[in-house]
Amino acid sequence: MKEAKRSRKRKRGKVHKKSTTQAGDDPSKVSGVNQSMVSNVAISKTKKPLSFLDKMKARLSGGHFRMLNEKLYTCSGDEALNYFKENPELFNVYHAGYQEQMLHWPEKPVNIITKWLKDHSPSLIVADFGCGDARLARSVKNKVWSLDLVAHDPSVIACDMSNTPLEASSVDVAIFCLSLMGTDYPSFLQEALRVLKPRGWLLIAEVKSRLDPTTGGADPNNFLKAICELGFTIESKDFSNKMFVLFYLKKKEKQNSVDKEINWPELKACIYKRR
Repeated sequence: MKEAKRSRKRKRGKVHKKSTTQAGDDPSKVSGVNQSMVSNVAISKTKKPLSFLDKMKARLSGGHFRMLNEKLYTCSGDEALNYFKENPELFNVYHAGYQEQMLHWPEKPVNIITKWLKDHSPSLIVADFGCGDARLARSVKNKVWSLDLVAHDPSVIACDMSNTPLEASSVDVAIFCLSLMGTDYPSFLQEALRVLKPRGWLLIAEVKSRLDPTTGGADPNNFLKAICELGFTIESKDFSNKMFVLFYLKKKEKQNSVDKEINWPELKACIYKRR
C-alpha cells in the first residue's frame, strides 16, 4: 500500500517536471507552447519604433515625391525625359513615393489590367506606356514592351512616350496605367495609335478625380469623344472603382485620311496632399 502511494507520487512528480520550462530552454521546443505566441513575442522584441532621424527621412522622401509628381503632371513628356536624364536618381525617389501611395488604394488598376491580359491570348503583343517598375511584364506571359522615362531595368526602354522606337502597327494592346501625366498627353495617345495594329486594344486607367467635372476634372465624355476622333471606338467603360476609371477602346480598322483638329480637354494635375 505504501509502495503504491510512493509510485503515484513519483508519477505526479514526473508530469509536473515535464510541463515546467527551465530558464534558458527554447520555448518553441517545449510541448504545450502556442507557436504563434512565440512568434508574436519574437516580433515584438525585434520591432523598434522609428527614430527621429528615420521620421525626418520619411518626411523628406514624401516631400520629394510630391514635388516630382507635380512636375510630371505640369510639364511635357520631352521635358520630363530630359529632367530625369539629368537627375536619374530622382526617378527611384518618385517611384518609391508612388508605391507608398498605392498602399492606400484598396484596389490597384495594374492588377485589373493584368487579369484582363490573362483572360486573353498570351500571343498578344503589349506596349506598356509608363511602365514604372515593369510589374506588368513580370506578371503575364505576353511579350511586353515596357516603356518609361528611365530604364533602371534592362527590360525597360527609356524614351518619351510620344516618340517610342516601336514599329508602326506592331502591337496588339497599348496600355496607359495612370501614366497620361504630361501636358501633351494627346501626343502619347497619338503614338499608341501609330504602334497599334488595326483593331488593336487601347486600355486606359486614370485617376477618377481627373475625370470628374464636379471637382474640377475633365468631362469623361469629352475625353472619350476626343480619343474616338483620333481613331478609336469605345468597347466598354468602368466607373465602379472609388479611386480610378478604366476605358477599353479599339483602334478603327480604317483611319481617317484627313487629319482633323481635335478639341482635347485639359486633364488636371493629380496633386497628393501632405499626410
